[in-house]
Amino acid sequence: MKTALITGASGGIGYELAKEFARHQHNLVLVARSESRLIQIAQELESTYGIQAIALSQDLSNSNAVSAIYTELQSKNIIIDYLVNNAGFGGFGLFVETDWAKEEQMINLNITSLTHFTKVFAREMVKRRSGRILNVASTASFQPGPLMAVYFATKAYVLSFSEAIANELQGTGVMVTALCPGPTESGFLEAAALEGSKLFKAKKLPTSAEVAAYGYKALMSGKTVAIHGFRNWLTANSARFAPRKLVTAIVRKMTEKEVA
Repeated sequence: MKTALITGASGGIGYELAKEFARHQHNLVLVARSESRLIQIAQELESTYGIQAIALSQDLSNSNAVSAIYTELQSKNIIIDYLVNNAGFGGFGLFVETDWAKEEQMINLNITSLTHFTKVFAREMVKRRSGRILNVASTASFQPGPLMAVYFATKAYVLSFSEAIANELQGTGVMVTALCPGPTESGFLEAAALEGSKLFKAKKLPTSAEVAAYGYKALMSGKTVAIHGFRNWLTANSARFAPRKLVTAIVRKMTEKEVA
């Protein structure tokens, strides 16, 4: 069996991706902060699908977390065939009023740990001439995001980075996919304090399971950029042809919270 490492596996899209890989008979390395939740998920997936799952509790916003995980896996001779960089979070508010400590943590998680994981495991994959990397970006990757400026910027990085290294890795046997979901039913809404935002209000959102199934299929088919849902695809691509100031103004209007 091949092995997938999935970050942010304790809930939402990450949890559903773990189920998707397990259902297709891949062993798992599950990474998140919540140790008890991870252990519970590992046991659940092992008993349901007959695979092996390891739970590694780490706060990936810490600078030494990726190195610690990589060293532990090396010591256990565990080879990572699929890397899924899913962990990430957002935040809402005017940039001059939001908390820097939270935004620094967001940058470390959404960008730094993702890049570091990709660095260490892509090197191993290239040596074996085999491997796949799924970086979870967002439809936020395609335009600036007033009221969520740092989050949108981190996801723009994920998309740009993924497309660039996908090009670099052509011919090596290693493929990279950037998964770009739109608003999704997951814990993201509450964590980012987006309750009441027009971006989510009165919309039937896709489930995390639907996004995960789409992401798994896109990864296995070698797609470089995978935008979930036709409406999201249309919105992301139309942003390229509209004036930048207009796009930014529209995103601001969509992201604002309705006044009660």
